[in-house]
Amino acid sequence: MAKQTHRIGILGSGNIFGRYVTGLARYPELEVVRVADIDVARAKRAAADHSIPAWGDDRELYADDSVDIVVNLTPPVHHARTIITALEAGKHVYVEKPLATTVTDGEAVLAAASRTGRVLGSAPDTFLGSAAQTARKAIDSGLIGTPIGASAFIGHSKAETWHPNPAFLFQPGGGPVMDMGPYYLAVLVNCLGPVSTVSAAARIGVPERTVTAPERTVDTIEVTIPTHTGAILTFASGVIATTQMSFDVWDSDLPYLEIYGSEGTLSLANPNHFDGDVRLRRHGDGDWTVLAPALELFGAVGTREQARRGLGVRDLANAVEGGPHRADAAFAFHVLEALCALEGSAQQGRSVTLNSSCERPQPLFTV
Repeated sequence: MAKQTHRIGILGSGNIFGRYVTGLARYPELEVVRVADIDVARAKRAAADHSIPAWGDDRELYADDSVDIVVNLTPPVHHARTIITALEAGKHVYVEKPLATTVTDGEAVLAAASRTGRVLGSAPDTFLGSAAQTARKAIDSGLIGTPIGASAFIGHSKAETWHPNPAFLFQPGGGPVMDMGPYYLAVLVNCLGPVSTVSAAARIGVPERTVTAPERTVDTIEVTIPTHTGAILTFASGVIATTQMSFDVWDSDLPYLEIYGSEGTLSLANPNHFDGDVRLRRHGDGDWTVLAPALELFGAVGTREQARRGLGVRDLANAVEGGPHRADAAFAFHVLEALCALEGSAQQGRSVTLNSSCERPQPLFTV
């Protein structure tokens, strides 16, 4: 992993900011030196709360020659513009998911990275954690035989109950497909390879949501995008995955994610977390077996450590130094195109074939 010190400026000091600062603090070679926000007062408070030496607006961040990596935590609708500006300012960029909100914008940021020669990486990075890597190792080792199918079920994050203003989750660029879908798709592509076609149907469940978060800044929000999507994804390998992505399913006993093979089944924990049990049940087994983690855990399971972020930034820093890049822009773009294809398929009432592909990221475990 990265050996030299990288100086990081974080763009955006909203809800997920503290999770990144806490996670990056695990790595002394990743030094957070500046925070920027359109609300400079909020940036100043964030800097004071986390002992970050410099703060200001986005222009000051782009102009800071001491910053070599920008971690972009702006809302998704601003990703493309801010990524391109940071790249053109000479910064390497790691952006929160999704890479962009449209395929066209995704293509524009890929072109900017190529044009500037800077390294671009994107969340989600949870597939770099022990759970997804353990599942990948089990598949690559043949423990379930030939992969045949998969299922993924996304339930409601209940954001209305804890986020002060979750309106962005119910507007273009949000919704269960774009908000939570990247975590699940990234794990599936890491384990099974690229997606070739998708077919989906979608609807709005409740057109107006009541916000009950204790520190809410709004009382109600209008829903303008589908909040319940069902889809079938066919992978280039022939694997067929069934997915349900919903902000209308508040409670369920469905599994998060399962992968089915000719000789057994893998059941994974929440793909939004780095770690968690990966269970295997081969044909003929009397019960499930919890597999030994293929990697050291990023955080203690069942604690707030599971909410912190940073592995993807460390991955990007390693790539800047010439190492392998796993959460790279091509991988993130393919996940983005698959998610946009789900939305397009539902709107058009037909199957959609993807134009992009990607390599499965190099595994972190040793065989």
